[in-house]
Parts: sequence; structure tokens; C-alpha cells
Amino acid sequence: MAVQPTRIGLAGLAVMGQNLALNIASKGFPISVYNRTTSKVDETVERAKKEGNLPVYGFHDPESFVNSIQKPRVIIMLVKAGSPVDQTIKTLSAYLEKGDCIVDGGNEWYENTERREKAVSENGFLYLGMGVSGGEEGARNGPSLMPGGSFEAYKNIEDILLKVAAQVRDSGPCVTYIGKGGSGNFVKMVHNGIEYGDMQLIAEAYDVLKSVGKLTNEELHSVFTEWNKGELESFLVEITADIFGIKDDKGDGHLVDKVLDKTGMKGTGKWTVQQAAELSVPSPTIESSLDARFLSGLKDERVQAAKVFKEGGELARIWKGGCIIRAIFLDRIKQAYDRNAELANLLVDPDLAYFDSYRRERLPANLVQAQRDYFGAHTYERTDVEGSFHTEWFKIARQSKSNM
Repeated sequence: MAVQPTRIGLAGLAVMGQNLALNIASKGFPISVYNRTTSKVDETVERAKKEGNLPVYGFHDPESFVNSIQKPRVIIMLVKAGSPVDQTIKTLSAYLEKGDCIVDGGNEWYENTERREKAVSENGFLYLGMGVSGGEEGARNGPSLMPGGSFEAYKNIEDILLKVAAQVRDSGPCVTYIGKGGSGNFVKMVHNGIEYGDMQLIAEAYDVLKSVGKLTNEELHSVFTEWNKGELESFLVEITADIFGIKDDKGDGHLVDKVLDKTGMKGTGKWTVQQAAELSVPSPTIESSLDARFLSGLKDERVQAAKVFKEGGELARIWKGGCIIRAIFLDRIKQAYDRNAELANLLVDPDLAYFDSYRRERLPANLVQAQRDYFGAHTYERTDVEGSFHTEWFKIARQSKSNM
């Protein structure tokens, strides 16, 4: 228990919440933490001790949690979007006072944030919807932060955010007040849509190099490491190189090959595409990446389709006449298979990839899911063992680099 009131509170201690709380504490701000499942509170406090006796104070009930924070209180929520956010607001509001501030740091639909800001303002509370990007490592060591909503609320927390955010030389802290209402969530939604596109582009590059170029994982590791030294230098290219270098701890070979090619998603990519359509803004790369994730989810169907549709060229031929979708374009598909009966992916020949993706038993979605687990601890399924798994990719990669 804190003797003095803490500077800030954080409710919701899953991976992102724990790491952000430890980040805040490591910057010199005493922080109170609360979680409905109390074991997470104890786990976070224990981590704080191990990581340098950081000023993290745990509370098992919401009343003592709220009362431990200095006024005007600022509480960050990091809980699942939707009804859990409303439930957490309801729980905390019973003990808050006028002028106190709630910050939603989850991936929330921006209109929900605007609704909540209006609702809590009736009780005199302030509200921010804040996008947080950088995954678990970013949350612990410096994320990009996108706060939107009450400017007064932002000023109450600005000193913390400026220190907690990623620090870039010649640029400064990676945080700025975005604007009113749900603008912070809107910007984070667009960010995640771009992330979908980037990850799918990398996955398709991997697919061509592996399926057509026949590169091994060691060669892929070298290629992506080299790419990360030039104009393609980026976080996603860097972690992709790391992924190809990690061996499977449950068997032979590399872990990436054991990750099931079935990509999960939290919904922000879909929201981006929906919003783009509403505003008549073309977003073909993001739309295609969303389609690829939908297709990856049809794993059982794809396994069956791979057995049935071994010969794609003959189907294209019989659709050339008579049927509704007859078109000259179909002849180009047949010609592609005439040229190369073993064509692995239509991406490397004509213009159509969707059908070919559907009739493939295995897609490069395994890499996308590995990336998601690397930066967001979203877990993955394996091809050889039932259940969900999480690998500390970053720690393994860092250890292997330090041993080189």
C-alpha cells in the first residue's frame, strides 16, 4: 500500500497494462494498479519488485484503488474494447469525484469514445481515448501515444505521457494531443489499418521468396536482416528477420513453420476499411490485407479446396463460355497454368490471387500471426500441437544477437 497518494492509476493488467504500468513507474511516477482478477495485481507488483523496486502499488478492490490516487485523479484503463470498458467505467465512477479523468488506452471504436465522453461529463468527469502502439515491448520501454478527447484531461497527464512515450533523437517524444472527441482512437484505427497492409506485403514477399525462390529460413533471415539495413529499415522488417532465426523449442526446425497459417484480428483493420468506404476513400492495400486475413481464417475449407482444386487451369477454361462470369481474362489464367502446371501462386503470373489463395492448404499467414505474437502477445496455434501458445520472440532474438 502507498503511504502517499500515487500520481496515477491503471486498471486492466493484461500484457499491455502490466508493461505500461511498469513503464510509468520506471519514469518516476508512483502508480496504483487494479484488476478484477486479483492474481494479476499481485503478478504486476511482483514484477515491479524484480525490475528494480519500482513504485507500483496493487489494490484488490476498486474503492481503495481509486482513493489511493492523488486528486484530480487520472486513471488509465487497458481492457478489452466494448462492454468491458463500460463495465470498468461503471465500477470506477462509483468512487470518482468531479474533475477526475478516465483514459481509455484500448483499441476502441471512436464513436464509442465520443459517447462515453459525453456520458461521464454529466458527472463532471473528464475523458480521453488514447491510442497506444508498440506492442508489449513498446508499452514497457516507450510506445507511440495518440490521446484525443478533453484537452483539460490531456494537460493533467501530459507530464507523464511526455516521459513514458518513445523518445526519438531530433524529433522528441512520440506523443501529441490529437484533437477532440474520438480523434485519438480514429488515428490509432488508421494506424492499425496501415499495419495490416504492411504485414501482408511482408508476408507476400516471404511467400514468393519461399515458394518460388525456395529460400531456406536461414536465407530468409539473412535477406530480411539485409533489407533492414537499407531503405526498408523498419520495426516489422526487423522482427520478421528475428522470427526466421528462432528455432522450435518443441521439436526440430524453425518455429515459424510450426505456426498455424490462421491470422487473428481485433477488428481495427476492418473498421478502417469500413470507414474508408463510408468516406469514399480508396484503401486497396488495406482491403486486400483484410481479405487475406479472412481467407486465412478459412483453414478447414482451404484444406478441402486444396484437394479438390488441384488443377486451376481447366476450371478457368470451362468458365470461358456460357456462364455468367465468362470473360477474356479467364483465358489468361488458363495460359498461366499451361505455361507452368506447378505455378505456386498466381501473384507471380497474372492478376488474380484470391481463388489461388482459397485453394491453397497453407498460406503465409503463419508469418503474420508470428508477427502479431511477437509485438502484441496475441498468441498463435501450432500445426502439430493443440492449444494456444505465446513465445517471447524478442527476448530469444536479443539473446541470440548478444551471443553473436
